[in-house]
Formats: sequence, C-alpha cells, structure tokens
Amino acid sequence: MQVDRRKFIVSIGGTAAVAAMSHEDRAEALEHYMTEKLDGRLERGAAAQAPTEPRVPRGAGRLFAPTTAEWQTLPEKPTLIDIFERRFVSTRHVLQSATEAVRTGQPERTVFACLIHDVTQNLIKADHGYWGAQLFAPYVDERVSWGVRYHQALRFYPDEATGYEYPEMYDRIFGVGYVPDEYIKKDYEFARKHRHYMEARLITVNDQYAFDENKPEIKVEEFTDVIGRQFKQPREGLGLDNSSVAHMWRTIINPDKPL
Repeated sequence: MQVDRRKFIVSIGGTAAVAAMSHEDRAEALEHYMTEKLDGRLERGAAAQAPTEPRVPRGAGRLFAPTTAEWQTLPEKPTLIDIFERRFVSTRHVLQSATEAVRTGQPERTVFACLIHDVTQNLIKADHGYWGAQLFAPYVDERVSWGVRYHQALRFYPDEATGYEYPEMYDRIFGVGYVPDEYIKKDYEFARKHRHYMEARLITVNDQYAFDENKPEIKVEEFTDVIGRQFKQPREGLGLDNSSVAHMWRTIINPDKPL
C-alpha cells in the first residue's frame, strides 16, 4: 500500500500532534490509517482529529466512532461470524492476512489467528494485541491467544529466518531510529525465548503484507470451516455464556448501551 506521508500526518492532527505522540502511538496510528484506507473509511480519521472539533481519542475502537448508521440486529445466540458481519466494521485487512496464511501453507490455527489478530480494534485500538488475546482466550487453543497477544510487540523486530523485515514504512513515515515503548521491548525479549514464539511471529509475517488495495474482496464465509474447528462457539451465544469475557462480547454486540 502506498501511504502519502503528508496526508497521513494531517489525518492525525499535524506535525505538532505527531511530535507529541510516543513511538508506539505513532506506529498504532499508521496501522489504523492503513486499515481504514484499505476499507475506504479515511474521511472520519481527519475530521476526528481536527483541532476545532471535539476530539475522538485515538485509542477508541471503531464501534465508538461517530456514526449515523443503525446497528444491525443480531441473532438471539450470536456467533463469531454474525459479529464479523454485523459489528466488525473493518475486516478487509484480517481477511487478507488469513488468506495469505493459507497461501503460504501455515497451520490452520495460524490461519485463524491471522483472521482475528486485529479485530479487537473495533472495541479498542490501544494495546489491541493484549485485548484481543483476552477476548478470545476462553474459546481458542492457548497458542492462538498467545500469538495474538505478542504479535503486537514482535512486529517492531525483524526476524530474517522467517522472512520478516522491519517495516520500511516505519522508517519512511517516522524516520530512522524508531524506538518502541519499554514494555513492548520487554515483551519482545520474553516472547523471543518462549516455546510459542512462532505462533506470534507467523502472525506478523502474514500481517504487515496484508494491505493490498488491489486484491478482490474476501468474505468471512470462506473461513467458516476454519472458524468451526478453531473457535469454541458457546451454545448460549457470545456474551451470554457467563465466561470471564462475556461482558466484552456484550459491549461489542451492543455498543450503544448507556449503562
């Protein structure tokens, strides 16, 4: 994907806003910009950061962005596919990522991890890897949630053995010498020595290269069988199963609930 540096900086409030952001915030803002550009939703980004308008916090999920659209009704017992189709408003990137994992012959759990690795940004963008791991942990193989958690840190560090290079765009947009936050560095060092390291690394390999504006649209239904095997759908429906994260699913299902 080609990113116009000037337009990107304007979209997040200008050079002064960029200067005030941490390195991690800058990287998150760039990924969010690319995701929304891929989905054709950039008009909200610039307006939300305009200094004369009420400011939407950069960490707010897409479900809590200003909207004039009505929420689509969900079935009585919502499934992951229902939520993909009716609540996750930006999925083109993760669908491309999962498709790339299939093309490169990755294990099915990696395909599924790629499919879900960024969807929590609909709920909250800040630390989306950590939130995503928590959201899915009760329903997936522990290697999947572990990979989703640590892909956030690993994306800042190259791994020549797996073909993952430090994103050139980070240098081009922010300049050479980019330094992630200290907690990101510590989590990378922990993950690098962990037995599940490749679970997270393979997500990054199929993540940064899944922003192709020219690829045809992919439907989540193409992954129905993968979801059926890799996701333990609660019989009661997501948000109704009394799991430790049911409240998070309820928030996704009804983001307009006042209390």
